[in-house]
Amino acid sequence: MPQPAALPADLLARALRRDAAAPLLTDYDDAVGSRVELSAATLANWVAKTANLLQEEFDVAPGGTVAVALPVHWQTAAVLLGVWSCGAAVLDTAAEDDGRLDDVAVVLAAQDRLAPLEDAGVPELLGLSLHPLGAGMTGYAGPARDFALEVRAHGDVFTPWQPAAAGDPGLVTGSLQLTLGGLVAAAEELAGRLGVVPGDRLLVDTATAAEAGPVAWLLAPLAAGASVVLVRGADPAQLPARAAGERVTATLGATIEGIRELGRPG
Repeated sequence: MPQPAALPADLLARALRRDAAAPLLTDYDDAVGSRVELSAATLANWVAKTANLLQEEFDVAPGGTVAVALPVHWQTAAVLLGVWSCGAAVLDTAAEDDGRLDDVAVVLAAQDRLAPLEDAGVPELLGLSLHPLGAGMTGYAGPARDFALEVRAHGDVFTPWQPAAAGDPGLVTGSLQLTLGGLVAAAEELAGRLGVVPGDRLLVDTATAAEAGPVAWLLAPLAAGASVVLVRGADPAQLPARAAGERVTATLGATIEGIRELGRPG
């Protein structure tokens, strides 16, 4: 009997089975001097809480859409995987007044992007402070609910009310649309094309990741069995020492002597 096509949630489940305690996603923000490391188990916990929040509070389910107005960040990884765990599609929007927001269940946005969304009349808003340690928003008095406060009240284990299918919508970004199964297929194809191998530790520049999209910076490493080190605002002179300390084996969007750079020949 043929196996059902893999879904994005299955990629995280594979990481848990490989080594739940091993670092899976490390996030550096040099502007604030922070480093946050998430094991597969810790990321899965955030994903489950996020999925439960979306399902229980906003009825997010297969066939639904959740808009995401967030930069590349470890919390964004949890949000994206949480949406896909519900079987819903991510609308990756760079335009706060995008007309497609009329059809979404909820918009998750960085705190500094909430005001334009409020002006656009978006009815359901969750704001993220993007604090390195997941703290709530400060200095905000608008109508958006605080993701950090809301998510903590939800369970650590997620069970979808409705099963997702590989043919369900998974991602809408610009003119690109992918199904849930298409996201995994694209991630596996990209990982193979870039030469990502199991056990790789990828240092990823967040500016490059934002341009490349979540298939490249999140799903392709998961599909290949690799882990990721996100770096934001890094001084290039500091990258060799950081790569050595993190045991980086490849980079995306950064050039470090002696370490292979994905997407470049040789």
